[in-house]
Amino acid sequence: MEKIRRTRIADVLKSESFGTKVNVRGWVRTRRGSKQVNFIALNDGSTINNLQIVVDIDNFDEEVLKLVTTGACISVNGTLVESVGQKQKVEMHADEIEVLGAADPATYPLQKKGHTMEFLREIAHLRPRTNTFGAVFRIRHNMAIAIHKFFHDRGFYYFHTPIVTGSDCEGAGQMFQVTTMNLYDLKKDENGSIIYDNDFFGKQASLTVSGQLEGELAATALGAIYTFGPTFRAENSNTPRHLAEFWMIEPEVAFNEIEDNMDLAEEFIKYCVKWALDNCRDDVQFLNDMFDKELITRLEGVLRDDFVRLPYTDGIKILEEAVAKGHKFEYPVYWGVDLASEHERFLVEEHFKRPVILTDYPKEIKAFYMKQNEDGKTVRAMDVLFPKIGEIIGGSERESDYDKLLSRIKELDIPMKDMWWYLDTRRFGSCPHSGFGLGFERLLLFVTGMTNIRDVIPFPRTPKNAEF
Repeated sequence: MEKIRRTRIADVLKSESFGTKVNVRGWVRTRRGSKQVNFIALNDGSTINNLQIVVDIDNFDEEVLKLVTTGACISVNGTLVESVGQKQKVEMHADEIEVLGAADPATYPLQKKGHTMEFLREIAHLRPRTNTFGAVFRIRHNMAIAIHKFFHDRGFYYFHTPIVTGSDCEGAGQMFQVTTMNLYDLKKDENGSIIYDNDFFGKQASLTVSGQLEGELAATALGAIYTFGPTFRAENSNTPRHLAEFWMIEPEVAFNEIEDNMDLAEEFIKYCVKWALDNCRDDVQFLNDMFDKELITRLEGVLRDDFVRLPYTDGIKILEEAVAKGHKFEYPVYWGVDLASEHERFLVEEHFKRPVILTDYPKEIKAFYMKQNEDGKTVRAMDVLFPKIGEIIGGSERESDYDKLLSRIKELDIPMKDMWWYLDTRRFGSCPHSGFGLGFERLLLFVTGMTNIRDVIPFPRTPKNAEF
């Protein structure tokens, strides 16, 4: 086969260099036609759109063409011609075809038919080849680029926090342990506690649930930072919104108070949504047409509207009024309750019909590091609530007063041996500072219109599932 430099199909489809010889390589989506002419739909992952390759049967060895089946990987040299079809302006007339890798039609699982999401999760190693997952993972890449660009352009520094940690940021205790010890022969002291002296770190270590505490240290030195990395929660939550391994973005900003924090969260999320509409239009349009007919309308709505800013207490009143008027919630509503997704979605989708930032939560249902309000009952927390998702961002102004933070840590029985370094930031040049966390996959659920979080990460890690 003549050596011609490969061109990505995304670039071929934009080309108007008709009559030019090009080489494309990719995976066959379909092959159809008659005894005289065949049409191959070829995709190389660079775009949702396939390139149509016209094959004059008489010019090719029958044995080679037999191998050009759905799923096969081929290299094609040919000439670009103007397409007579409506779908694309360019197609390719094949001169040479080389089969780089055959795919047995009897066993290749992605034949041309509809597949359920459940089935595709079972073949997560092949599902990126489908139109749906190609679109989702290209959008995932674009969202990561948008996040880095947003913060870089605003003077933030990307800060890497540890994945293996000795502290539990959220105080939730649902952490995966990291050890080199023989689990079948654990040495324990007289109280039955495991002795970690001979373990790799010499103490109990876990996978991180958040980079926030270390991020706060960085913000009090570099001014404005963000983390973006994998986090781990050992919750036994088999829901369409939970993963055991997921990615988090956590900005932390010195001198920002709660209002600044809300402004940053709104600007940030609107930037990401706009980036998707501007840079992933074909993929978003495909998901809109195939899965969620209201996707683009919802994305554009987020850009159009200011987010509602609502104190938790007022939110509870709205929910209680809804109950009084006959609205049925599965979970009870009262002041002090940690809102369920159904409550959050009612406020967003039915009451305000736009995103809501809920603030000033009861301190009992929020983490120890949040700044307490003057009322002694609430903290300067903020959750950004989105349609179809519920909470997409959680954040707060942090408690900068050493004595208040220390008394809260004691109140909650958080071991001081893990917290000395965190408290030092309040002893040496403390300052007001705020931040938030955005679950990357939650953002992707919103932007793609997918309904299950397992379908926006390549290899989901959930209870009883660590395949691939």
